[in-house]
Amino acid sequence: MPVYPIKKYPDPVLRREALEVEGVGPAERKILARMAETMYSFGGIGLAAPQVGINKQFIVADVGRGIIKLVNPRIISQEGESKMEEGCLSIPGVSLQIKRARRVVVGGLNEKEKEVKISAEGLLAHVLQHEIDHLKGVLIIDRADEGEKEKFKPRLTQLEREFESYYLLPEARNFVSK
Repeated sequence: MPVYPIKKYPDPVLRREALEVEGVGPAERKILARMAETMYSFGGIGLAAPQVGINKQFIVADVGRGIIKLVNPRIISQEGESKMEEGCLSIPGVSLQIKRARRVVVGGLNEKEKEVKISAEGLLAHVLQHEIDHLKGVLIIDRADEGEKEKFKPRLTQLEREFESYYLLPEARNFVSK
């Protein structure tokens, strides 16, 4: 199964709110399987559909305990506080200390369209919150404190320039303010 290409910052698809999925059938299961294959292929531990250009509420995660595939995931409850270093396949070269809930309960549909609840803490809690953020158009750079933001500013500028040079037609580049 071919992997999806990863959308990179500042691609506008990463800032859109993902749409709810109406049902889980063969097409949705194929998307989830391909997302999992993509995540593994790029060495990730989580992936949200907007990161591969799909504006739907799908996430996959695996922190070493087996694959989790969720449709329309939502945080039901959260408690405590944890700060952990996070990276993102869509923002390569950026790794930040991010504060999140220490424990979460996440609900959603599994690939058999059954309602499930997942209790998670530590790394898995961070990953699930990170991926659910993607479904809301929120990136780790939005959650970083000011000190952390300063550290990654040059890298973001580089990613912005790479995006512009790749996606803008040569004749349009003269009209983009730097």
